[in-house]
Amino acid sequence: MINLVKKRLRRTMMFLNAQKPGLIKDPYIYRPDSIILDLEDAVAENQKDAARFSLYHALKEIDYRGCERVVRINGLDTPYWQEDIRCAVAGGCDAIRIPKVECPKDVHRVEEEILKAEKDFGMPEGMILIMAAIESARGVMKALDICEASDRLFGIALSGGDYTKDLQTRITGTGIELMGARQNLIIAARAAKVQCFDTVYTNLDDMEGFRRDVETIHLMGFDGKSIVNPRQIPIVHDIFTPSGKDIIFAEKVVREIEEKKEMGIGVFTVDGKMIDIAFYDGARRTIELAKASGVYKGDL
Repeated sequence: MINLVKKRLRRTMMFLNAQKPGLIKDPYIYRPDSIILDLEDAVAENQKDAARFSLYHALKEIDYRGCERVVRINGLDTPYWQEDIRCAVAGGCDAIRIPKVECPKDVHRVEEEILKAEKDFGMPEGMILIMAAIESARGVMKALDICEASDRLFGIALSGGDYTKDLQTRITGTGIELMGARQNLIIAARAAKVQCFDTVYTNLDDMEGFRRDVETIHLMGFDGKSIVNPRQIPIVHDIFTPSGKDIIFAEKVVREIEEKKEMGIGVFTVDGKMIDIAFYDGARRTIELAKASGVYKGDL
């Protein structure tokens, strides 16, 4: 069951300030796949306790209608993160997002605290998942080790703002400054068989630029994107949901490969394209994504 949850659909992960009831009371109406209830950057130093109070009651009392609830804790170099974890686990969150991860030890420290909290609050061990945010050059270089640090870890995410500062550059909107990190993270995630998520796009006045950005990371192989506004959700879901044409082709590929395999035929054509067994997993992934997105009506 936990492995299935680790692989759930996460096209959009929307950041929300955990301290603000108006933001966290009903974000499910916009239909993001996941929400990230933020205790870190969005919350002022003198408001951390108030944010935890708000977070706990939201997790306990609001029906998020199937939307995954991820809590971003404060950094491991702060005095807040352990209490953040206890509050999130007590409330019944689905996952913890660790900021500024640079090595497997960061994941291990959080995992230990989650386990303690699960025991203290009478929860089944292993219920709370982990995702790691990569925000530095060192983190990018250690990405594979981080991906393999824990069975609880379902994915990694690039945090472009801090990463580009560490690189001594800036977000340009072209994606050039992020290309190396994006490529390294998606390779590491795929090698470790976990998910990978792209950084936020903060210019809400440039929706065409946002669409181009999402199209780029979709082609690179990312599983989804962190977002900051509900207006961004339809664009991401449109790009990450297989089209009818893609689904029909994937069905043909699966059926043909299964049929030809029985006949001992290894290479053939589908709609004029050369196909072999290597295409099978990709076609299956297309169908599974279509199922998870609610657009598949077939029987495979």
